[in-house]
Amino acid sequence: MKPLNKIAIIVREDAFDRILTPLTFAFLEARKGVEVDLLFTLWAVRLLTASGLESAAMSPGHADEEQWLLERLQRDGEPTDLRDFFAALKQTGKVRLHGCKYAAMTFDVTEADLIAEAEGIVDPGWFLREKCLNADHCQYF
Repeated sequence: MKPLNKIAIIVREDAFDRILTPLTFAFLEARKGVEVDLLFTLWAVRLLTASGLESAAMSPGHADEEQWLLERLQRDGEPTDLRDFFAALKQTGKVRLHGCKYAAMTFDVTEADLIAEAEGIVDPGWFLREKCLNADHCQYF
């Protein structure tokens, strides 16, 4: 089995329940020493801002199950607040969070708006060439 040293993840969804999977993948692999770069595109770029984190909600199809999910996450010792999740990712020293330049333009997100855990706003072509092509695996959510 080929070892993973670098992973690139592209995220476009901003719903609370839909962001959990890419963040969990990033966290678990980073704890194993894997370098992980995430690109937040489209709606997801808003999650790199304080206001975006505050407004993150469950996807409409699971909105009535939010309390159940939060109870399960808490039971399992998982973060129930995305701010805590982003802080844990940053603390690994292996995860970098990038905002897509064009999504940032669409949603009026500036470098000044970014949370401390974010690396910055980048051109998606740069991310594809520098991160995806050099990764052992690239995942899209």
